[in-house]
Amino acid sequence: MFNVCFLQAQSTKIMKGSEIKKQPLTLVEEWDKVFPKSEKVDHKKVTFVNRYGITLAADMYTPKNATGKLPAIAVSGPFGAVKEQSSGLYAQEMAERGFLAITFDPSFTGESGGQPRRIASPDINTEDFMAAVDFLSSQDNVDPEKIGIIGICGWAGMAINAAALDTRIKATVTTTMYNMSRVNANGYFDSSDNEEARYKMKSDLNAQRTKEYKQGYYEQGGGVIDPLPDDAPQFVKDYYAYYKMPRGYHKRSGNSTDGWTKTGCMSFVNQPILCYSKEVRSAVLMIHGEKAHSRYFSEDAYRDMTSYTKYRDNKELMIIPGANHVDLYDRKDVIPFDKIESFFKNSLK
Repeated sequence: MFNVCFLQAQSTKIMKGSEIKKQPLTLVEEWDKVFPKSEKVDHKKVTFVNRYGITLAADMYTPKNATGKLPAIAVSGPFGAVKEQSSGLYAQEMAERGFLAITFDPSFTGESGGQPRRIASPDINTEDFMAAVDFLSSQDNVDPEKIGIIGICGWAGMAINAAALDTRIKATVTTTMYNMSRVNANGYFDSSDNEEARYKMKSDLNAQRTKEYKQGYYEQGGGVIDPLPDDAPQFVKDYYAYYKMPRGYHKRSGNSTDGWTKTGCMSFVNQPILCYSKEVRSAVLMIHGEKAHSRYFSEDAYRDMTSYTKYRDNKELMIIPGANHVDLYDRKDVIPFDKIESFFKNSLK
């Protein structure tokens, strides 16, 4: 079978291409997470490079006094958050349970590289997860046959997308999933799922592009709305309670501050991310809150991964009674860490 990107000549000669090299990043070394530091794990900052030459910043959590090769997990999300928030909590917790875990800032966000800032890409952000697997696979204290990933909120969709492409990923957990392609193209609850609404949206976004190019700078769309209107939907109030309050506020988080650029998520509109989800052969555990406004994303993704496919038996959907979307960000009394631990231990044998 030939590579559809290029009709490459078959040769025993190795032709050297571009070098994989890191760009310098400015990293904050002191503890600045929104959760307390565990005394059960060792922590350090690390960096790695994705296939687009962007250097990503990550926190590595390793069980204290660990020996030998460990199973490893890469974590990212939520969409618009940074590694000092929810994903860091997950990574540290998994390290307490015996896994080497990293949590990274996606390209163009947080301490990671990439210009311009605060934009997202279904391709590049899927690649970010795969680059994390590259990094973990190369660590002396990691078993490269025992690597899993965790995606939270919008990065849950990217995690499934990565699992559909990267056969090195042996297990995937998603929590409180968003399908960013679907919500950008169709609006919340598919309320704008029609050609006319999408055309109006695309016209507005392209007018914004013209404006920004003429003025020479990108405009920020704003993070979680502040001040919070009295009539805000409950899920917006839930976001506010996390991102704008001491519970989850972080100065590098777009959701806590000035948000994405106004055209930063445009490419999701016509680039679906879950086209081949039913071909994911590795195990997937999807976790969602019963009361979450976003629950339909996980339910539909689970349906797609278990319908008309022979890879359905290792897929599971877990609904947490009474939980909303944001409860699965940081509430350790709600997040089913025991279940996540047992899932990875069974799947990464």
